[in-house]
Amino acid sequence: MMAMALRCFWHLPSLLYRSSFAVTRGLPLAPTGCPSLLLDGCRQCVHQVLLTRQLATKKAKGKGQSQAKVNISAALVEDIINLEETSEDMQAVVEALKEDLSRNLSVRTSPGALDHIIVMTKDGKFPLNQLGQISLKSPQLIVVNMASFPESTAAATKAIRESGMNLNPEVDGTIIRVPIPKVTREHRESLAKLAKQSTNKSKEALRKVRSKSINQIKKSKSKVSEDTIWLLEKQIQQMADSAAAEMDKLLAAKTKELLG
Repeated sequence: MMAMALRCFWHLPSLLYRSSFAVTRGLPLAPTGCPSLLLDGCRQCVHQVLLTRQLATKKAKGKGQSQAKVNISAALVEDIINLEETSEDMQAVVEALKEDLSRNLSVRTSPGALDHIIVMTKDGKFPLNQLGQISLKSPQLIVVNMASFPESTAAATKAIRESGMNLNPEVDGTIIRVPIPKVTREHRESLAKLAKQSTNKSKEALRKVRSKSINQIKKSKSKVSEDTIWLLEKQIQQMADSAAAEMDKLLAAKTKELLG
């Protein structure tokens, strides 16, 4: 069935060259065996792709005009790439950034902000909350009790100090005291810079997801038409652009929150 579905796209090049004729005189009927559940017949499938390609090329006629979006059925191209999986991978990067900005970059340092600071120990990497008991002693002081893993006290202290949260922990045996810094303009600006750095790292992760998907598509060049490859690459780029725009909105909101 999938092979028959892809046959429809093999006709695209000739149809595109004769697009005016195709639109005015009609498109070929679906061949025997065409998976109508996926395509709703070649007539509708090719017509939709034709319009998409025609609208996309109109961008050269004027700046500022919105470019037509590509929206290929994921089921139609599942033998080439899993578009749903690509979308999920991109959204996972966005969600990770959202959680990072919310948890680790707050004007007011809270016990929860220390939970996922990664501590390097001789046995590997562990979140701080798995090694010590974190509690708020007072509005100005967080305490980390390392009694369960006293041998990791020094490593935990170092991780807190190098977390980029402007914290200066003090050690007393297996107790780590973390004074909460005053909210100064300098501190706010420092957090805003960290937010931008975190966003840039997330965008780099997003680019890796996009590149991986596009490389996977290019491996199918011998099996499908150039137009199919072109449309898939364009759709993945649109997905990446949408995710990057969402990241920019998260950064803008966090920067406004931090700088006031």
